[in-house]
Amino acid sequence: MAIWHERFAAGAAYLSLSLIANLVWEIAQLPLYTVWTTGSRGEMAFDVLHCTVGDGIIAAVSLVVALVVTRAQSWPRGDWRAPVGVALVLGIAYTAYSEWQNVYVRHAWSYSDAMPLIQVGSIAIGLSPLLQWIVAPGVAFATLRRSWKKGRPHQAE
Repeated sequence: MAIWHERFAAGAAYLSLSLIANLVWEIAQLPLYTVWTTGSRGEMAFDVLHCTVGDGIIAAVSLVVALVVTRAQSWPRGDWRAPVGVALVLGIAYTAYSEWQNVYVRHAWSYSDAMPLIQVGSIAIGLSPLLQWIVAPGVAFATLRRSWKKGRPHQAE
């Protein structure tokens, strides 16, 4: 039962760190979307909050799926490489889909001219949201891993 407590604690800590990192990223990338010049402060605040909540859902689901797919039965005590790798790939893949869906299909938001783009087939996806799903979870996982190792020196590398 102790391992389930550790998994929950590590997952909750990851989610908290991820939410903070994603909130900072969402605020920083606002000028890369047209809402920066066309939206009110309230609309921008709503967009940041909405997207950060969505980022939290993506982070939580990606972690759970990664732990199941990699059969990381000893996580967080065991090897982190496979679950982190799968979680990052899932986050990036979902973000690419979401950007396509919201920019090109639903027209829920649009990129400003400042957004660097990556051509994926016949569409251009914003580079910033894709990098977000490398940097934000990467920072969250690295911070958690360091603190987990520090708090549990008997833990295997």
